[in-house]
Amino acid sequence: MNGFERRKQNKIEQIYSSSFELFSKYGFQKISVNEIAQNAMVSPATIYNYFGTKEQLYIDMLMNWMDKQLEQYEKILDSTCSFPEKTQEIMLLEVKNLQILSNNFQKSPFSEVSGLMQRLDSYTKQKVMQFFMKFVAIGKQEGYIHRDQTEEIIMLYFTMFKNELGRYWEASNQERVTRIIDQLIELFFYGLVGDKQK
Repeated sequence: MNGFERRKQNKIEQIYSSSFELFSKYGFQKISVNEIAQNAMVSPATIYNYFGTKEQLYIDMLMNWMDKQLEQYEKILDSTCSFPEKTQEIMLLEVKNLQILSNNFQKSPFSEVSGLMQRLDSYTKQKVMQFFMKFVAIGKQEGYIHRDQTEEIIMLYFTMFKNELGRYWEASNQERVTRIIDQLIELFFYGLVGDKQK
């Protein structure tokens, strides 16, 4: 990457950071491109040159944020931790990220931004599913996930467990949830019977 490309990338990151901060705080409708530009210390023309519209900036900003979260999940999955430890870290991070999206972007309903739902659907099918398939493959290889279980059922189970963990996290003390997470992860892997020996 040459100097020009590096400067351009730095400006784009500044714009993403500023727009995430402002959109999450005030919502899509109440924030102008001029306000984002001022906060990012770039000209409004720069934002229009890179993104074309405020709507496109909003979509690209969310996709960029999701890419960064997925990179964190990949790092966890590639770490030397045990598979249950990786699962625990990924679940907790996913719960926190879903809370960020629901808390910070409830003022910005996706219906305001045409094309966002299609992009989110496409993102899930391409990038999220690719990561999840890798997660399942490692779990099966290490004997934590039964080889006969389909990816569809495993994803359903993971999603149900993660959603309930998120609801419990919101309703309870986060420190308390962190203290009992080992029991929750044991329940995730071994069920109520808890027979680890099979």
